[in-house]
Amino acid sequence: MKKDFNRPKLAIFASYIKPHGKAFAIDMALSVAVAAVDLIFPYVSRWSMNRLLPNSLYRAFFAVMAIMIAAYVLRAVCQYFVTVIGHRMGTMVEADMRRDVFTHMQDLSYSFFDRNRTGVLLSRVTNDLFEIVELAHHGPENILTCSLTLIGSLVILGTINPRLTLVLVVMMPACVVFGLRQRVNMQRANREVKKRTGEINAAIESGISGIRTSKAFANEEAEDEKFAIANEAFKASRVSFYRAMGLFNAGVEAAVGLMQVAVITVGGYLIMRGQMNYVDLVTFTLYISTFTSPIRKLMQFMEIYTQGMSGFDRFVELMRTEPEIQDAPDAIELKDVRGEIRFEDVSFSYNDGTEVLDHVDLTVAPGETVALVGASGGGKTTMCHLIPRFYDVTGGRVTVDGHDVRSLTQSSLRKSIGIIQQDVFLFAGTVMENIRYGRPDATDREVVEAAIRARIHDDIKEMPQGYETYVGERGVVLSGGQKQRVSIARVFLKDPPILILDEATSALDSVTEKQIQESLDVLSKGKTCLVIAHRLSTVRDADRIAVVDGMHIVEQGSRDKLIAAGGAYAALERAQELN
Repeated sequence: MKKDFNRPKLAIFASYIKPHGKAFAIDMALSVAVAAVDLIFPYVSRWSMNRLLPNSLYRAFFAVMAIMIAAYVLRAVCQYFVTVIGHRMGTMVEADMRRDVFTHMQDLSYSFFDRNRTGVLLSRVTNDLFEIVELAHHGPENILTCSLTLIGSLVILGTINPRLTLVLVVMMPACVVFGLRQRVNMQRANREVKKRTGEINAAIESGISGIRTSKAFANEEAEDEKFAIANEAFKASRVSFYRAMGLFNAGVEAAVGLMQVAVITVGGYLIMRGQMNYVDLVTFTLYISTFTSPIRKLMQFMEIYTQGMSGFDRFVELMRTEPEIQDAPDAIELKDVRGEIRFEDVSFSYNDGTEVLDHVDLTVAPGETVALVGASGGGKTTMCHLIPRFYDVTGGRVTVDGHDVRSLTQSSLRKSIGIIQQDVFLFAGTVMENIRYGRPDATDREVVEAAIRARIHDDIKEMPQGYETYVGERGVVLSGGQKQRVSIARVFLKDPPILILDEATSALDSVTEKQIQESLDVLSKGKTCLVIAHRLSTVRDADRIAVVDGMHIVEQGSRDKLIAAGGAYAALERAQELN
């Protein structure tokens, strides 16, 4: 069941703890047992010194002390399980949040990833959520045990000496106000740390991903400088946070110390006046330790809370980011696809206002192959991205089989489209896994058949582990041509009715290109095919060629017709022949 992230943050946090209610209840019960032992010992000590020792009840005294030893052993056992169960619960909460944020990011639109760097998003999924483990565990536990200990201590102290207890009650508000004010400063500083951590992760990710390029250009020093700038900003944010934390710690320690001094001072004065005995002052002093212990624990927890809530705030912020591309409430499944594609008066601009297409009209008949050619940046790839709704038009509409693509479910639409791009992305897995990505339920035999049709089977058989060969990060162990053919094999396996070939053979040598082109001809037979190409020799056999330039389709027709017209396409062919 999908969670509502527009609720208050506390309710969202509680919704992640709820599935682990049993572990949470055990953790809380054991924490109460720990707090109870801490509260009982000073009171039992006072009773023993007032009743047992003066009356020479030594056997009873040692029996009571033996019981207290057993109680502290039990406390240690409870503390062990509090730590283990609490952290395990926190880890499960973290895992649930990471699952949800990763799934949510899969639903976000292309435009979101255009605006956000990979390293920053990685930081949100890892570093931010890691700190929530401590918050999920220590948060409820510390609030409960510290509240019980503070309230219990005050009640018991009030029965011992109300006037001395009043000293603590008067001093507490100043400590609380100081702590709350510093918490705000710490949280602000920690959010800056989170931001800078994301930036330095992005710098590291960029530096490692581009290491071959930086070495090729001998730009290692430039990369070092870029990283140094991000690293300095990170250090500065950390220093600011530690200053805020240091002020908080120093202030609370000072308040705790002043409480102890005030109790001894006032207690000593009351003893001088015969209004208090030494046993009660010793008991009071013991309770001061019990009383100040939760204050120190809350002080330590404040750092955990600040870091955890900063991470949780960023988590909620990301989860509240709505995909710009969403299925319509009445979206229908695309079935029995014929493959007719229409661009009807289509205009498109990016969010920053950059115009790419202006009132474009184009019809691609079922089974027709149409090539889009023209200068880089003319809008060819953008046109193809509008068909599977990677972006939505800002004017006009795109239809498939007469259906506006915005009226179709994204899943059914994209399952009907196969895309082979110039920039091939392979996952860090085996060759088998990367080809099977085209259809996850495919058998090994079907994967092999797809590889044969893509002319990559022989290459795979020569690899060290065949189809189980690990391709490395982004397919680094494969050649450019091999990566391209693996991506083509994916689409062979998917076997969609609509194909989009975006410079699909650009990374191949002439011999391999010819082989792949033959395979693509087989793959595209009976399918609607849009081909983006700069190498015009690859599109001469297209049913129709459309020249895209200046945000418009300036001319279209068969190659012979366009050559005869002597227009934009003829100029492109002449330019390539000269080169």
